[in-house]
Amino acid sequence: MTAPAQQPASGQAGLLERLLAAVRIEFRADILVPGPDDPVLGRPACPAGGCDRPRAENGLCAAHGTRWKDRGRPDMTAFLADPGPPLNGRRPLTACSVPGCRYGSSGQGLCMRHRSAWEHAGCPDPAAWAARAEPSAAQTRAECLLPFCTLWTENQAHQFCKAHDTRWRQLGSPDPGEFTEHCLLRGRARIDFRGLPAQLKLEMQYAVQCRADRATITLPHQVARWAVRRAGDAGVESLLDLPEDEWRRQAGRGKSPTYPAFLLFAREMAEELAEGTGWEAECPRDVWRLHRIPGLVLNPGKPANSRIRLRFDRLAQPWLRGLSKRWARLRLSSGLSVGTVQSDVAALTRFSEFLTIASTAALGGVDRPLLERYLAWLASQAIGHGARTDAITSVSAFLQAIRQHGWDATLPVTAAFFPGDIPSRPPRLTRHLAEHIMTQVESPANLDRWTSPEGRLITLILIRCGLRATDACTLAFDCLLHDGQGAPYLRYFNHKMRREAAVPVDEELQTAIRGQQQRVADRWPGRHPHLFPALKANAGGQHPVTYYSYRGQLNKWLDTCEVRDEHGGPVRLTPHQWRHTFACRLINRDVPQEVVRVLLDHSSTQMTAHYAKLTDQTVRRRWEQATRVNISGERLSIDPDGPLGQAQWAKTRYGIATQTLPNGYCGLPVQRQCPHANSCLTCPVFITGPEFLPELREQQQRTLTLIATARDNGHVRVTEMNEQVAANLDRMITELENITPGEQENAADAS
Repeated sequence: MTAPAQQPASGQAGLLERLLAAVRIEFRADILVPGPDDPVLGRPACPAGGCDRPRAENGLCAAHGTRWKDRGRPDMTAFLADPGPPLNGRRPLTACSVPGCRYGSSGQGLCMRHRSAWEHAGCPDPAAWAARAEPSAAQTRAECLLPFCTLWTENQAHQFCKAHDTRWRQLGSPDPGEFTEHCLLRGRARIDFRGLPAQLKLEMQYAVQCRADRATITLPHQVARWAVRRAGDAGVESLLDLPEDEWRRQAGRGKSPTYPAFLLFAREMAEELAEGTGWEAECPRDVWRLHRIPGLVLNPGKPANSRIRLRFDRLAQPWLRGLSKRWARLRLSSGLSVGTVQSDVAALTRFSEFLTIASTAALGGVDRPLLERYLAWLASQAIGHGARTDAITSVSAFLQAIRQHGWDATLPVTAAFFPGDIPSRPPRLTRHLAEHIMTQVESPANLDRWTSPEGRLITLILIRCGLRATDACTLAFDCLLHDGQGAPYLRYFNHKMRREAAVPVDEELQTAIRGQQQRVADRWPGRHPHLFPALKANAGGQHPVTYYSYRGQLNKWLDTCEVRDEHGGPVRLTPHQWRHTFACRLINRDVPQEVVRVLLDHSSTQMTAHYAKLTDQTVRRRWEQATRVNISGERLSIDPDGPLGQAQWAKTRYGIATQTLPNGYCGLPVQRQCPHANSCLTCPVFITGPEFLPELREQQQRTLTLIATARDNGHVRVTEMNEQVAANLDRMITELENITPGEQENAADAS
């Protein structure tokens, strides 16, 4: 099909010169034959002996695969032991059966000359006749030009033997060198660029080079050949002569998505080379293609070939669009994550929607009254708390940047938000997992259900080290460190804080990491920058497994393990919950908060304090379950759901922390002073528990001894005072001895 004449696409001028400079010499061949060990373009050779054709289905080439099916699909080992004769195009042609004659066979195992003589002899037995026939007259004979053929040419005018001369003529008598190359490459993996216009050929060669350099997904030779044919059939001089939608339409029907995808990729690479990359090329566009900006760190949790875009075309106001681009470029250049800037642009898009409703035509109309109307409009929108907060904070930072950098002097000085404008954050609930769920997750039987060792090891690292999932997926290959005592540490890059950190690991986890390193080195020798290379779309082993890939594996694993919650329902958890659980476990084991902060690599103690709140909750739960008695032997309890639950707990915590006595606690309100100095056992607010039984019994013995001595000496007052103490001790000890072992354990934990 011939396309109508097209005007050069934008940026197409000078593309030919850029292609000549960009396409390396090894990709400029008219017929590109990649090596079988090339991770992107190559295909391993067929295992059948002597076959150099690429593998297809069943690990065999197409021809040997057909033979294997025709034999009834026998055991592969038995088939490879006897795969049959060499394939056509790879075996020497049959020579004349007359000894010494090397002309090609023309029937009955005889060349044309000996066959004519055999017919004149009455057509006797061919084998017997050939054995006693005389060879051709001795003279210098020319051999077939093909290197794998040893037959003679028919005469001096021919360069090939009879059979190959026939094939040569059937192909239109091409140049002998081209015909030789055609025969040598027949059946092998190759990409033929012949027949394309000069620039189109370079564009397709450049696309193949880019796919090989990126080493993400493989490029089967049949896919590349199909794309080359489709580009040639379009009748254009360049891929940029047709828009992307037209190429997508012409991509053909009935093919898998892989085929048109490479053709569209080739056009994108040509367009990228023509228009250039970097900020100068992307800033004028209303839709930024962030993958075309060198040095920009995209989301590490996304695939390496992600096409992330920032859309400014939804901003209705031209002045807002221009300032937004300038601000976004500054934010990205300063090191902010792409996700943060995407949220900023989304907030500005919402602000643009409001400006359209408010009929604000210029930046000078954005003043405090307008922003107050914007706040009221936001409150009426059905959006979440996070989106509403971003819609205020992002616009506030945007206006502040305009004022700070002097981008537009027309911005009113009153255009500002205040801290009270931001809606208060709702209470943050803890996200740690209950221990009965963790027991199921950490069960060796369930961990062994992982279908890949990579997924199992990532899970163990998340549980035992508290890493974020993205940080664990992108661990470097050499992630193990050791201190002066030989203790192992896991080194990782904290993507949120953009810095390196380390966390101690045990020997079991170290051994598992060593095993993963060995598996990676065996699969990608010399090419393993990551501990967990992606198993798909990673032909060169240069890209790590993505967060989303691990999440998919995790969900399948949870379904296999049938992890259940307390109601018997299936558990749906996120990898980040293991980070919360890791921190909560440390806090509940009395690990100092500063140590937990270092292990989690938090910049401030405020985030770690969120986990530290659980310590108080845990101790309170124990205290609520524990049994306490007063000096009258009466049991005391705290109703956690009662109106005074929090106040009672605060008072008790203060007493435990500041007024703990040798044999109990003081229950006096913190605002009062004790009127019973040195007489706690007669104090009505004295409280004790089973953990103080040894001290109470010892004090009881001392009190009884003191009473006996006072009676003997006639000290009536001392006897009366201590008899009250002895009575209180007797009641308390009797009641505490009736407490069950489980109640005693709870009391000990609470204290």
